[in-house]
Amino acid sequence: MALAALTSLVSQRFGAPLLLVFLGIGLLAGEDGLLGIQFDSGSAAYFIGSLALAIILFDSGFETPMRSYKVAAAPALSLATFGVVLTAGLTGVAAHFLFGVGWLEAFLLGSIVASTDAAAVFFLLRAGGIRLREKVGSTLEIESGANDPMAIFLTILLIELIVADAGTDALFGFEVLMTFVQQMGLGILFGIVGGFGISWFLHKLVNVDPGLYPISGLAAALVVFSVCALLGGSGFLAAYVAGVVAGNRKVKFAHRLRRFQVGMTWLAQIGMFLALGLLATPSEFPRILVPALILAGVLIFVARPLAVWLCLLPFDFRSRETLFTGWVGLRGAVSILLAILPGLAGIENGSFYFNVVFVMVLVSLLVQGWTIQPAAKLLKMSLPSEQGLVDRVELELRGATEMELVGYKIHPDSAIAKGERVPRWARPVMVIRDGLSYSVHTIGPLQANDQVYLFASARRVRLLDQIYASPWDEMTVESDIQFRVKGATKMSDLVRQYGLEGIDTSDAVTASQFLDRSFDGKPVLGDRVTIGDVDIVVCALDDAGGVGTVGIVIGEEDPGAGALMADLVRRGGARIAGLVRRPKPISAGPAESAPAKDIGDQA
Repeated sequence: MALAALTSLVSQRFGAPLLLVFLGIGLLAGEDGLLGIQFDSGSAAYFIGSLALAIILFDSGFETPMRSYKVAAAPALSLATFGVVLTAGLTGVAAHFLFGVGWLEAFLLGSIVASTDAAAVFFLLRAGGIRLREKVGSTLEIESGANDPMAIFLTILLIELIVADAGTDALFGFEVLMTFVQQMGLGILFGIVGGFGISWFLHKLVNVDPGLYPISGLAAALVVFSVCALLGGSGFLAAYVAGVVAGNRKVKFAHRLRRFQVGMTWLAQIGMFLALGLLATPSEFPRILVPALILAGVLIFVARPLAVWLCLLPFDFRSRETLFTGWVGLRGAVSILLAILPGLAGIENGSFYFNVVFVMVLVSLLVQGWTIQPAAKLLKMSLPSEQGLVDRVELELRGATEMELVGYKIHPDSAIAKGERVPRWARPVMVIRDGLSYSVHTIGPLQANDQVYLFASARRVRLLDQIYASPWDEMTVESDIQFRVKGATKMSDLVRQYGLEGIDTSDAVTASQFLDRSFDGKPVLGDRVTIGDVDIVVCALDDAGGVGTVGIVIGEEDPGAGALMADLVRRGGARIAGLVRRPKPISAGPAESAPAKDIGDQA
């Protein structure tokens, strides 16, 4: 494992897929390699691989925002179900003629390699720094995380049919349908319940040593995986769904869990690929090498692209998007893991499946893994790297307040680099220029490529991205506005419509008057007042300098800001409540006397 970690530096320099490196190290250490380690326990390798895959799937779900499902749920789930069946069928037909095996055995081979590998796809897309267009990237990530249960179900079903010497008619039997419904249904049910349970459990952990908090979270995920599998459900699907549910909820100190899971996912990938590499016997490969290479070619160039094309026909995918999605069909540890099952089930010549699949995975990692980045550029699927963001660290503050320390390298074409003033709400606390740190009060005007650091709540980071890390567009400060109303709209109507709290509407104040008071009679375009999970924004000024149009932004509730306000109210009592009823700008010294032309100002 230490060697695998060290060789990652070399492989990144040459662009080699790291997972292929880990697999190669396992081969070199195995019985036909330099170390000659004798390891032939398929059950041990399957156990290691199952736990590793559960960890990887939970983490991949945890890191998948719900926004991705809104963008790509339908096409991704189509690929994860019908796509797997089509790929298995097409590959099985080719395997029947190439190897001369029976139809059940051929379809078993096709089912084993039918799913894309979550570890390979997530690593190449995330750790590899490849930024794809949102629709395509979300589709690939959701598909790779959700398609393993279907491949596992098909593999186990076909193994049972072969062992029982059943006919193909049994494939359409009632028992098969009920088994499928049971596995998928229990997997989804346990995943949803487990995800809510994990988030609740983590919220209840108080005064726990920081080292135990992430361990407890990951252990809870493995419990969900194990219990679901023991009761006849798909534990892998449960682990993935639990990650999605928990990751999209307000989990306390979620960054602790994420940091820990980064290391655990690396450990899981390395351990899984090394164990599977140790289990392989390369001296047995020559007997099946040629037909295995041809079958890998059929899978990569025919079966996967054709299945993807058929599944994405009902959706609005361009031809190059469909082509790239078909190309990113990497096979990896999941396929090798499933290839162990025929031998464990006592099927005659079980090593045949393992050897064929191992060769096919090597070809996939070599051909597809090495060419994903060039293919993304050729098909115009990749986006420019996020050069502006330097660092983003979540902070644990007293009273459950969640803030982030965000660092940016100022984009040369940003509004700030062009000489615009920094909005009052987005002023940095420290600036680094030429390797030296300065206060914002002493450095003077900010320049391109300065590194700035500031504190912000999570819901403000996207706006900061637009200010510091993006080329300026005069519509940027309004890009998140969902509704617009006239400035003459009564605040009482907005309070009733959006459930705003802490606003005194007894004097029939208008939205224009409310914003005018909030900014001491000098509102400017982009000024914002945050009330709970709603932002009230200055969209347009009238001829007299008053607020003519007001924007409404409804976002996720910011528990950090809410907890901070609750703490202030507890300590400040009626005085703070009075400030909320009749807002005044918070003075921070001479720097707050900025002229009215400040862009994006926000309270």
